[in-house]
Amino acid sequence: MQRPGTIGLERKMVYRTRTYIAADWDGDRDVVEQLHKWNDSNYWGLSFPDAHDLQQSRDSSLPCSIKSSLKKRMDGSKRFVLIVGDATDTVTKGSCQYCGSYDSGTSSCDRLHSIDYRSYIKYECDKAVEAGIDIVVLYNSARVTRSKCPLKVRFEGNHVPMKCWKDGVLKWDYDAVKKALQ
Repeated sequence: MQRPGTIGLERKMVYRTRTYIAADWDGDRDVVEQLHKWNDSNYWGLSFPDAHDLQQSRDSSLPCSIKSSLKKRMDGSKRFVLIVGDATDTVTKGSCQYCGSYDSGTSSCDRLHSIDYRSYIKYECDKAVEAGIDIVVLYNSARVTRSKCPLKVRFEGNHVPMKCWKDGVLKWDYDAVKKALQ
């Protein structure tokens, strides 16, 4: 029997089981690919379900459509992993001002959508903090340089370098990444 006022309403349960990976794809693609390589290989022992399997979006979509897809992925995530490289805090891709539907004369959207000047990365960082999920920041270097990290997560979560010097050569630090993601 339904309670009065709940006819036709269903409660939607969100189960957070995924790991959400955010990065400057143009600058840090190799890092994301390495993380997926470790995750996909039984040899490495790193295993996490990727949130990007939940909802797909195309680069040709409007920023607001892509951000809607990103939010759906975040809603199913228990962990947010941000890859920080040299340009992460300065990336602007995803800001409405670079969308073809943005009218700079009126600072409005020709499609009547709300305006969001945040990049995809800053949007993802904001959503991760709002969701209260675990935050892991992995640096595409041998040291943590928080000034390259978006302010919203600069002092949140666990910050770990993904590389280390071994025998005079800069190499991936799998053990540090695995420990950070456990």
